Amino acid sequence: MKIEKLTENKIRIILKQDDFKDKSIDLHTIMTKTAESQGLFLDILDKAKKEVGFDTEGCRLLIEAFSTSDDIFVFTVTKFAVNSEESANLPSRPKKLKVSRKHINLNKEIVIYKFSNFDNFCDFCKLIGNSKKLELKNLVGTSSLYIFNDSYYLVLSNMNTNNSSLSTFSAYIAEFAEHISYTSSFEGKLKEYGKCIMKKNAIRLGIKYFAKI
Repeated sequence: MKIEKLTENKIRIILKQDDFKDKSIDLHTIMTKTAESQGLFLDILDKAKKEVGFDTEGCRLLIEAFSTSDDIFVFTVTKFAVNSEESANLPSRPKKLKVSRKHINLNKEIVIYKFSNFDNFCDFCKLIGNSKKLELKNLVGTSSLYIFNDSYYLVLSNMNTNNSSLSTFSAYIAEFAEHISYTSSFEGKLKEYGKCIMKKNAIRLGIKYFAKI
């Protein structure tokens, strides 16, 4: 399990199947409304409070989740402050949590990931460049890196969904970047208003120049 504080009001939680090897619950049942799965997620929020100071008491929560593979889930938890009258009516620990699930479809022609800064992209390239678990050959067709509004967008096309390294790649990139729901208009905006700094082979160039740094 990895807990990352994105802002004062938002965290990202990355869960792997191995995190539940000693529990009678898996990444699929955690999405249900059973008491066991709800209790486990509340325990995760307690862990987030201790590790990164993310206190959700007296706050309303927005919890979004997506799966990058069969054994990787990424949760984004955003907390919203409420006024004193509303806060008085909120339990210190919510009894039920509502979580929405979406799956990143890597069968799409285009998949886009957002890196908050260039260092994160470099660190991602270092990780996959030095990984012995991942084989990039024939995995990604083309990869282009754009800068737009002070963020970096990696545009992947023609992903090979039959490649055995796909799930590993998905898990690695989820540690450094946020998946962006693809629309042709957003891709057009990147091309028109953004600046392409690495064309067609961004990942391989990143590995070549940054993996050994």
